Amino acid sequence: MIAAALALIVANSPLAPTYFKALDAHFGFALGPVHLDESVLHWINDGLMALFFLLVGLEIKREVLDGQLSRPADVVLPGAAALGGVALPALIYLAFNAKHPESIAGWAIPSATDIAFALGVLALLGSRVPTSLKVFLTAIAIMDDLAAIMIIAVFYTEQLHMAALAVAGAVLVALIALNRLKVLSLWPYLLLGVALWYFVLESGVHATLAGVALALTIPLRPGDHSPLHTLE
Repeated sequence: MIAAALALIVANSPLAPTYFKALDAHFGFALGPVHLDESVLHWINDGLMALFFLLVGLEIKREVLDGQLSRPADVVLPGAAALGGVALPALIYLAFNAKHPESIAGWAIPSATDIAFALGVLALLGSRVPTSLKVFLTAIAIMDDLAAIMIIAVFYTEQLHMAALAVAGAVLVALIALNRLKVLSLWPYLLLGVALWYFVLESGVHATLAGVALALTIPLRPGDHSPLHTLE
């Protein structure tokens, strides 16, 4: 929260040009046929955010299979709230911009909850927030953001590379197979997860989806020492 506040101050100060220039700085690496050279902002949005969604994906899977959301009835309310949180802001935006064709395409922007801030506020409140409320708000934020990512993938993907998408699908099938075969070592999942992230990124689809997909394939076993608990 402090870093976010400092970023807002700097971005609206005389240091703003330096701040945005830093975000536009490029760096990358080459490893055999793999070559990535992206801006700092791109690495944040498609790299660090993929790790962030891996974490929240692990949390929501744990709660759905072995926690506060383990009953189907418990998922209905946050699911309905997330749906409303996606649809209503988009409809309000469309109502204000219906006569402005140059801006109407931005309807998806208000449909996404900033999950990082939502979880940050909950973390600051600590034990004063009941666990059930934390799970409820986290579930809403995650579902809302997943819906927003799907909207980006469907409506805002400018160019889809089918070959990379097919390889990403094959890697996902391999991850599911590892889960079905009851492989409990994390390394095969993590190595395939890096490959999944790369090919999803190359396909043109939002790379954060790779983090969620990987989280859903990590095995969860009773007790506190399953691969999911260890990775989380």
